[in-house]
Amino acid sequence: MALIKTVNNTQPQWGQDCFFAENATLVGDVVMGDECSVWFQAVVRGDVNSIRLGNRVNIQDGAIIHCTFERSSTHIGSHVSVGHQAIVHGCRIHDDVLVGMGSRIMDHAVVESGCIIAAGAVILENTICESGYIYAGVPARKIKPVSPELLEGEIRRIANNYVRYASWYK
Repeated sequence: MALIKTVNNTQPQWGQDCFFAENATLVGDVVMGDECSVWFQAVVRGDVNSIRLGNRVNIQDGAIIHCTFERSSTHIGSHVSVGHQAIVHGCRIHDDVLVGMGSRIMDHAVVESGCIIAAGAVILENTICESGYIYAGVPARKIKPVSPELLEGEIRRIANNYVRYASWYK
């Protein structure tokens, strides 16, 4: 079973049909919706501020979700995939977003709906990623619009697939 730890009398809470890998970690002030998954060696650590996740969010292997004490909580909308070894820290991610493998999203950044954050991209503190675009690079910059095919064929497909993958482990 995953490590689920209470901190300052606050314990993680989740909705229906969630999956947590045996070595995933959930700590403190974490609230997530239905059909979410936290995969192997992923950490969702709400010890110094709050973390909120919508429905159908997948936190893939080795990813870290954290926040900053007294400065920035983390909010992740619904239908969001956080790729392997990504770091999401003290920011706001809206619905229907794909956060690529190894990317970094820093404090007070906002990723609006329908964005793709490319693998390895670094979204700097206070950056606003405009809805419907791909962001790539270090530091990340707007590359091109997300086509309807990418929205459906990548962002939504991956979020839906992770609900299916989680069912294999239950």
